[in-house]
Amino acid sequence: MELPTPEDLRERRNAVGLTQSALAERAEVSQPLIARVENDDVDPRLSTLRRIVEALDEAEGEVVRAADLMHEEVVHVSPDDSVTDAVELMDEEAYSQLPVIQNGVPVGSISQSDVVHAGENVGDLPVAEVMSESFPTVGADATVDEIRNLLDHYKAVIVTEGGEAAGIITEADIASHLS
Repeated sequence: MELPTPEDLRERRNAVGLTQSALAERAEVSQPLIARVENDDVDPRLSTLRRIVEALDEAEGEVVRAADLMHEEVVHVSPDDSVTDAVELMDEEAYSQLPVIQNGVPVGSISQSDVVHAGENVGDLPVAEVMSESFPTVGADATVDEIRNLLDHYKAVIVTEGGEAAGIITEADIASHLS
């Protein structure tokens, strides 16, 4: 059996967003003991170490990741599609914006607002001439807090695997999960 190092414990605690006090409470030990263990100032009893590791395991299970929230089907348009096609797809799917994806890679986004601001007679133009910047991307292991921070500034977040779009998350997905 391989025991975790003090660095392993500190990294796991930080990865799940726990303070030393919160971990201590979950493991039913004192915060100074957690600090001493993480600083390699003390060798805890095996039973104490087991309680700390079990508390970390439990906390990791509570962390919601992008893979838990995302829609795997990413409704999108390509840069070469016409603006008319993009608008029709948004209407069909009842979305106000869509990612623009080329060969699996997010390259931009288009919204109803982009189309309105582009002016009249843009229907035959390619999406590439009207689109905005791409939605931000995250890996499947991004936490709900990281995603929530991005959604404060963007309308959606694209989940990528190997550089290609694997899913999409919007504020509605976060709200749905919380309820």
